[in-house]
Amino acid sequence: MLCIQRYLHLSFTKLPFAFPPTIFCHAPLSTCVDNNTYYSVDYEELNYSNLLRKCTESSSLIHGRAVHAKFIKAAIHSSSLYLHNFLLNMYVKCGDLKNGLQLFDEMHHRNVVSWTAVISGFVQHARPFDALFLFSQMHNSGTKPNGFTFVSVLQASSFSSSLIPVYQVYASILKVGLISNIYLVNAFLTALLRHNEFDEALNVFENCWNRDIVSWNAMMSGYLQHSYSDVPGFWCRMIREGVIPDNFTFASVLTSLAALTDLSLGLQVHARLAKSGHGNEMCVGNSLVDMYLKSQKLDDGWKAFKEMPCRDVHTWTQVAAGCLNCGEPRKALDIVEEMREIGVKPNKFTLVTALNACANFASLEEGKKFHALMIKLDNEVDVCVDNALLDMYAKCGLMDRALSVFRSMKERTVVSWTTMIMGYAQNGDARKALDIYSDMRLEGPEPNYITFICVLYACSLGGYIDEAWTHISSMTDDYGISPGEDHYACMVNLLGLAGRTKEAEALILNMPSKPGVLVWQTLLGACRLHGDIDTATRAAEHALNLDRHTPSTYVLLSNTFADTSNWDAVGTLRELMGSRDVKKRLGSSWIS
Repeated sequence: MLCIQRYLHLSFTKLPFAFPPTIFCHAPLSTCVDNNTYYSVDYEELNYSNLLRKCTESSSLIHGRAVHAKFIKAAIHSSSLYLHNFLLNMYVKCGDLKNGLQLFDEMHHRNVVSWTAVISGFVQHARPFDALFLFSQMHNSGTKPNGFTFVSVLQASSFSSSLIPVYQVYASILKVGLISNIYLVNAFLTALLRHNEFDEALNVFENCWNRDIVSWNAMMSGYLQHSYSDVPGFWCRMIREGVIPDNFTFASVLTSLAALTDLSLGLQVHARLAKSGHGNEMCVGNSLVDMYLKSQKLDDGWKAFKEMPCRDVHTWTQVAAGCLNCGEPRKALDIVEEMREIGVKPNKFTLVTALNACANFASLEEGKKFHALMIKLDNEVDVCVDNALLDMYAKCGLMDRALSVFRSMKERTVVSWTTMIMGYAQNGDARKALDIYSDMRLEGPEPNYITFICVLYACSLGGYIDEAWTHISSMTDDYGISPGEDHYACMVNLLGLAGRTKEAEALILNMPSKPGVLVWQTLLGACRLHGDIDTATRAAEHALNLDRHTPSTYVLLSNTFADTSNWDAVGTLRELMGSRDVKKRLGSSWIS
């Protein structure tokens, strides 16, 4: 890890931004001759400065230009550094960097305010390397930076691929004695965290005696990147130390609790949020809703959603996705429809959620509506939406439609190809599924773990035993993918359907890892099909040793005994289920 002291001797003439950006291909920067930041200001200058300040605050470039035109036309204080700095700040903060830079070059006198304004403007508008180049020029001009300058430069240097510029800037801060400036400490923290130097950032935070809410929020953001599990403890420490959370704090902690599905602490944070007055802010409301939905508390999430005074497309889409994840696809579609009725325009994430909901309960008519909406949105649609559309048509049994969409896609990812393979397999066309896989090997991306599950599933449906063994070997030999339990379950199913239950049992026993419940239950199902009671009994014993509370194992074995009219064994199994408090899940249907 780099050390600050190592860079104290470095000067900014050695900074790695010697390349001049294209925007600087004009007359050389003139020399700054006045570093005095104190002005003698008259009443007229105050009026114009207030006008320019309002233009900047409202980002009204057109009105700012009108004020500038007045300067030129009436020759009002053409040499006033005070007004020129306001004018410069207006241009760069409103995003007109070209004219701002031209004005800066034309200024006969510049001070630290002038340089800081143009540097911060470039940082604000995502031009960090140009900002660093300007800072280098400022250093060469002899103008000494102040705390505001250093904040912007630290922000700019944090986007560098190396931490060296960050340390060089901080070394300069130490030299001028601004180490206790909390704004600079916070900017340094952010720069370290942006470069994933979490431990060093934590050390800076712990040694900061005057940290404020921004410091705490910066570290909270670092924990979100580094480890969700540490956020609850950090939040509790923050509250113990009497720090008052702001909207960013609440949004961050609720985001982590959503990921951890920690409903207990989430309720406590919600209670504190209700007292804080930050509950009406959209970013906080979105995080609160997400926390409830991730914890499978759909009613509470819906209530939090309804209490939000402002909702955007992200809010609506999040709730729809939450309903889908809680097993309520119909409600998800109702929410998307309500969103559209009140005039909120769906985005690509909304479309993915809606199409997934349609696929969930094979709602073709609804799916077609969203396909039409997708065509209208056009440029806003990406491959994720196309993949969701493929899946919807496949789940609805329209493989011709799915194939048409697939062929029209500008980009096809491994998910696109895998969806097509699984779609054909699920719709009973195993041969076509394997043909798609062959095409994928020739012209598509490399298959992944999930792709091979779909390929082996297609082999099991078609009874292609030899081809399945070829694919199992290809996984490791050609793509370096080790077969997992899902792949072995497909092979067991394939062998079992062919009546080779003993061979399937041997395959399970020779698996490189310990077999799970899934493969033994797969073998049990195959044994029932062929009446192999002995192998079925052994498979059930293995499955129950791994999980004695799963009802499906008891039901499969009971049905196997019932097929051979062994009612005594059926009765014994039912008694065993009762003694272990194992209950068969009730069936359900889409048809009401």
